[in-house]
Amino acid sequence: MPRQFRLITLISVPLLMAGSLVLTACGSEEDAGPSSDAAKSAEVIPGVTVKTDSKLRAGLNPRIRERGVVQVATDVPYPPFEMYTQVGSRQLTGIDYDLGRAIALRLGVTFKFSPQKFDGLLPAVQAGKFDVVMSAMTDKKERQSAVDFVDYLNAGPGWLVKKGNPTGLDEITDVCGQAVGVQSGTNHQQLLKDRQATCRAAGLPPIKVLAFAKDSEAQLALRSGRVVADYLDEVTAAWVASTTDGGKTFSTVTGDKAVGPHNPSPMGIGISKTDPQLTRSVQAALQSLMDDGTYTKILEKYHVPGIAIPKATVNAGS
Repeated sequence: MPRQFRLITLISVPLLMAGSLVLTACGSEEDAGPSSDAAKSAEVIPGVTVKTDSKLRAGLNPRIRERGVVQVATDVPYPPFEMYTQVGSRQLTGIDYDLGRAIALRLGVTFKFSPQKFDGLLPAVQAGKFDVVMSAMTDKKERQSAVDFVDYLNAGPGWLVKKGNPTGLDEITDVCGQAVGVQSGTNHQQLLKDRQATCRAAGLPPIKVLAFAKDSEAQLALRSGRVVADYLDEVTAAWVASTTDGGKTFSTVTGDKAVGPHNPSPMGIGISKTDPQLTRSVQAALQSLMDDGTYTKILEKYHVPGIAIPKATVNAGS
């Protein structure tokens, strides 16, 4: 994927126009797929039907196959990957939800999504509360000790700034000595720690990093002037800039000069290491969706085909 990917247009789903700012995660669980005794096919997005593959279903761990449910932890909101359809609704939508539904349909099970805090996602899987994490999570070597990743997307970092970029953020050293926001526990938080060496080398003061439990809180800090920018993935930055207040509040700044050097790592579906059969099954189901065009159509629904990867790899992150 080009590192300077831009979001060109956005879908007109009835989403809140304040972006993710007023949304908060709630404790409900959302289904993404048929129950074990449900129909063998269903429409996953308008005009796209996914059928269960009996061979792939047979490859599941018997415990999962008999239970018919895969417990999935996710952090909401993080548009356009996971979000609620409207204010006050507990119905999920987004790239991860739609793709999870398609994988579930292909395997003939249910993906049951439960909102959790991002920095608690991996511990919850390790504790056995969930089978899977699907939450725009970067596949990194250090995380592979906790889960196995089935890689499914690739997107680089970007800055969300106030409309028109009033601080003139153009290169990474422009944030040295400035307060910036980031979601805690994310790869972007680690990248900002790495950027401190760039500031030191330039003889500039360190970046003042303010970590927030949810990216929506970082956006509020940006809106109020507590921070000059929010560091997140470029797809979400573009979505928030385009949808919040009708596109009148935020802008984005992307590209290596502005975000700093980084080794591209894919986003992965994190799966419990106690169930390697589930990892193989999810990988095979995802690859089949890539091969038949369903995967591309889901990304096209959100106008982000540029973040696609050609193969459903396992633990390919660095």
